[in-house]
Amino acid sequence: MSTSSITPGLLDFGEDGTPFSQVYGDVYHTAGGALDQARHVFLGGNGLPARWQGRKRFVIVETGFGLGHNFLATWQAWRTDPQAGGRLHFVSTEKHPVSAADLARAHAASGVQPLLSQQLLAQWPLLLPGFHRLEFDAGRVILTLLFGDAARMLSQCVARADAIYLDGFAPAKNPQMWSAEVFAALAGLSQPGTTLATWSVASKVRADLTEAGFDIHKTQGFTGKREMLVGQFGTSTTLPVDRHIHNSALVIGAGLAGSSITERLAARGWQVTLIDEQPAAAQGASGNFAGAFRPQPSRDDNLMARITRAGFAYGLRDLASLAERNEPVRWSQCGVLHLARDATQEGKQQQAVASQTPPADFMQWLDAAEASKCAGRPCPFGGWWFPLGGWVSPPSLCAAHLAAARHYADARIGMHFNCRVARIERREVDGELDNKSDGELDKNMRWHALDENANSIASAAHLVLANAHDAHRLLGKPWLPLYSARGQVSHLPAAQFQPLANPLERVICGSGYLTPAIDGLHALGATFVVNDPATDLRENEHVENLAKLDLMLPDASHDIDVSTLDGRAGLRPITPDRLPFVGAIPSQDSRSDSALQSVAREPQLWLLSGFGARGLVWGMLCAELLASQMNDEPLPLERELVEAMDAARYLPRK
Repeated sequence: MSTSSITPGLLDFGEDGTPFSQVYGDVYHTAGGALDQARHVFLGGNGLPARWQGRKRFVIVETGFGLGHNFLATWQAWRTDPQAGGRLHFVSTEKHPVSAADLARAHAASGVQPLLSQQLLAQWPLLLPGFHRLEFDAGRVILTLLFGDAARMLSQCVARADAIYLDGFAPAKNPQMWSAEVFAALAGLSQPGTTLATWSVASKVRADLTEAGFDIHKTQGFTGKREMLVGQFGTSTTLPVDRHIHNSALVIGAGLAGSSITERLAARGWQVTLIDEQPAAAQGASGNFAGAFRPQPSRDDNLMARITRAGFAYGLRDLASLAERNEPVRWSQCGVLHLARDATQEGKQQQAVASQTPPADFMQWLDAAEASKCAGRPCPFGGWWFPLGGWVSPPSLCAAHLAAARHYADARIGMHFNCRVARIERREVDGELDNKSDGELDKNMRWHALDENANSIASAAHLVLANAHDAHRLLGKPWLPLYSARGQVSHLPAAQFQPLANPLERVICGSGYLTPAIDGLHALGATFVVNDPATDLRENEHVENLAKLDLMLPDASHDIDVSTLDGRAGLRPITPDRLPFVGAIPSQDSRSDSALQSVAREPQLWLLSGFGARGLVWGMLCAELLASQMNDEPLPLERELVEAMDAARYLPRK
């Protein structure tokens, strides 16, 4: 199976109601009951709930999500435990996820608490390969689903496990799930004191777990199964402890990047101070009144395609979450039609859908006739149809994230507008540091944002640069390729844009993008001019946008008077490979090997920029990624995608 597609699980039920997998020819759980088995084998076998009590973060890694019974039993135990800690992370692999309909049917038959099942079903992700992050109980419970082959997904996971649920179909039915490769990947996620439990006592399982570094032994099994396995990584009796996090941050820049990371840190109870040189949020490129929200597939499913796919899926859940919290974003899920520019690209688009076989609610291929019907006007070529895509108002998204940030009970949010940061500096704040330990030294070091007179605007333990291409000035890293690209959007009055009698109802993309009429105006964009810092409106760029419109919809600009058009120009931060910068800033100016993990970093200095024209589809997920890094939590993306966005990728070699 291609890593760019997922084969869904096929579910049957036995005469006694036990769910059965057509793929593996085995039951999902014993007739004794999935929830009771989860409590005895996995919670009891890992010493839970006692081990998570009082912890700020507790991480469980599971092989084989199946129908979610282990997660649901754990979630129920966590939410009913008055001594449960701050955040529970549950990371689980699944090669063949089932549909939401099958999941609902299985839960109804197994006696799952309806409220928990309904919440899981409401967020159940599209069956797309990769990582999917879901949040419950106001962010206290985080489920990260890894859809794909277990060995590969676990090797791509960045996390420190406290407990492991080793589940899956019987080793004889699904040997890949119980392979030495999987156990080695689990060992890589473990730390001294990480516990493990499984119902299987097969001799090869025991041997391979021991070889991977787990100290295991048999104990009382569940119902009719006499024995099960429990153990821990290594022989140390030292239990994992939470790494101390200084949870205060300065965020410079109040656009899509800055507002998103402010909300994500606030969700974790941080004190955040937001600084922007403009009089309000979303005054730069994030101030465009509407933009297209859709993924960017490719025939070879490259890095950009995978990151935009993950960002699109996460963004859909974030938009829904904001609406549920009464912080709605102005957007329309009207669908996006991405038209091919010629017959050659049309063939590539069709091949991408044929080879990747995505779910129909994610992406479909439409020929020219179908595309014309979808668009409501003649299209010379076919294209991709994204039924869940649409347009989003970036200023409203920024406003919703900042409003949501203020509503978290433990968070404290401060904002400074009309403040230009002249430079940044990390220094101690409490006078002399003689005779202080390393921990105290670090505690007394804070990042300061300084104005033109070297006065401190604000300070915090962490500093996030989310101020687009201006981050380059503050960092002073000559090797960092962060540039600006001028982009002008044209505003077409709906009264002028009527190539056919029926109004445009979809977002049209291709050589550019065109939204339906919003308050009487269509957004058409955008131009792309590198290192041009001016933001004046230019008639020649209106002409360029209209030429893009005619490539997508021939002769659509015929009745438009260019001289009357209004619009908006902004500066977007870009990188040479068009992928963003997310993560800690390197403290050195070269590297000697290819391992990005070994690069030294500036203490608690972070970069969130380089979104280019994809801030709407990347901003929400990238903020969650950065907040997870800053909190020492499991990451919501594969390691190779995280490294593809690491600023250290541009460090010159020694």
